[in-house]
Amino acid sequence: MKSGRLRKVSFLFLLSLFAAYLCAQDYGPTAVRDIQNILPLKEQLSIMEQYLAWRLDHIIPDLMRREGIDMWLIISSGEYHRDPIGPSLFGTNGISYFGGTGTVVFHDRGQALGVERFSSGRGKLYKTLPIDRNKDPFEGLAGFIKERNPKKIGINTSRTKYWSFADGITASNKERLVEALGPDFSSRLVSAERLCVGWLETRSPQELSIYRHICGLAHDLIAEFFSNKVIIPDVTTTDEVVWWIRQKYIELGLDSWFGPYFTTQRYEDGKVKFLRSGSPAPENENVIMRGDLLHCDIGIVYLGLCTDNQENTYVCQIGENDAPQGLKDALGKANRVQDIFLNEFKDKRTGNEIFLASIEKTKKENLNASIYTHPLGIHGHAAGAFIGLISKQEPIPGVGDYPVYLNTCHSIELHVMANVPEWGNQEVRMALEEDAAFTKEGCRFIDGRQTKLYLIK
Repeated sequence: MKSGRLRKVSFLFLLSLFAAYLCAQDYGPTAVRDIQNILPLKEQLSIMEQYLAWRLDHIIPDLMRREGIDMWLIISSGEYHRDPIGPSLFGTNGISYFGGTGTVVFHDRGQALGVERFSSGRGKLYKTLPIDRNKDPFEGLAGFIKERNPKKIGINTSRTKYWSFADGITASNKERLVEALGPDFSSRLVSAERLCVGWLETRSPQELSIYRHICGLAHDLIAEFFSNKVIIPDVTTTDEVVWWIRQKYIELGLDSWFGPYFTTQRYEDGKVKFLRSGSPAPENENVIMRGDLLHCDIGIVYLGLCTDNQENTYVCQIGENDAPQGLKDALGKANRVQDIFLNEFKDKRTGNEIFLASIEKTKKENLNASIYTHPLGIHGHAAGAFIGLISKQEPIPGVGDYPVYLNTCHSIELHVMANVPEWGNQEVRMALEEDAAFTKEGCRFIDGRQTKLYLIK
């Protein structure tokens, strides 16, 4: 008991330090070399087990009471058809679904007795579900549920677009469950959609603290490949940079959840040409040339958490020591949109409310902005409130109506369109994406943001 109290205090202390860091930091590309401090696999897994133990003890009870659900069922259909929530509940050791249905049960017995956890498979943080293994698993589960007599039974069903991870129960498993429970208890079944989302989106104090290191890894990678170490102007192609990054992931023992991708904006013949890496194009168009504005989009996975970053570099002409002022001004405008947007985050305010308030203020300042921010965490495009879509700059039904809650993380993704006098007053797209944590201190960038263009000479 004593060690448990000490662990809780240490986590809360970490959270207070993290909040202080967010408030005090001077935003800008980080100078910390996190890439030199990647942990051995065994240590990584140990840390992730610590996350999980704290999350199960503290997050599950709060969320079940918030959503008014006193029993939560997670039912999977076997080895190759697991509920998407499953891996997040069992950490590195996983759960055995071999040979039949795998079931996890959380039962909230009230504030005094707390939440009891059961699993039909392996899992050291769970009790073994007390059902007869010789019976049909749904009959045994139904008997257990009837004995516990919950008022509301949450199952993982969802019709909300972008929340497929909250829709894990199959039609046949739901049918078998309803049949085994009978009319009375099956009438108590409710969607656990918001419980799934809350579980996935809420970060522990330790996760929030360690996220700084994880985001630092991503920033270190960007600083490395946006340099002459990797890029030789008029020689290196964007596809070659993509392969350099993918090889680097392997060498460092990192995973990625997409890409990486690059886009190039090039002022040529009085117009701005927009090129994408990997797209069919004449061979020389993928060469990174002097005068290009190069943009990256990368996402790594480390210690069980995802990052998502977009930053920009300018490839200097011979004799140039800086980017054209118009490009720097465009970046400044994108930074201003970030400021406006982060200030609109308020506890339990919906994504749509944040989006509308932010867009209105950008228009008043004559900023031609688009905002399409998404939650971030265990997944890249994660559980939580979506705030605008790149293809739909208006309120989003469903995921946009969901509120933002404290201790969640978000990938602050947006762009501005701005005219560049040095480029014939043509319009360029300045896109940024940086990761932020929303705590009681407000929404702040976890490891700073890009305020200056990288330069390649």
